[in-house]
Amino acid sequence: MITLTEEAAQKIETQIAKRGRGQGIKIGVRTTGCSGLAYTLEFVDVEPSTQEAALYESHGIKVWVEGKAAPYLAGTTMSWERKGLNEGFEFLNPNEAGRCGCGESFNV
Repeated sequence: MITLTEEAAQKIETQIAKRGRGQGIKIGVRTTGCSGLAYTLEFVDVEPSTQEAALYESHGIKVWVEGKAAPYLAGTTMSWERKGLNEGFEFLNPNEAGRCGCGESFNV
């Protein structure tokens, strides 16, 4: 299961409203970077099948998790963070064993 902080949910809701369409977001992982895995995030306009992704809801936002990514993302919280001039989504994943120096990829 993935949960969103209230700030992350508000940011997603704002972005869906700006787009003028969307049912929620889909989160997954892909193989890349120096640590092995990176998070993926995309808007969902057409609801995925239950075989493709599991559906959760957090603060009123529908969140689909890709089936193959579920073991890597179990228990993760997605937040919205501001650090200096940068801002973006941050994944607080209890399954992470480490991250690369730039923070773009992780391993379990």
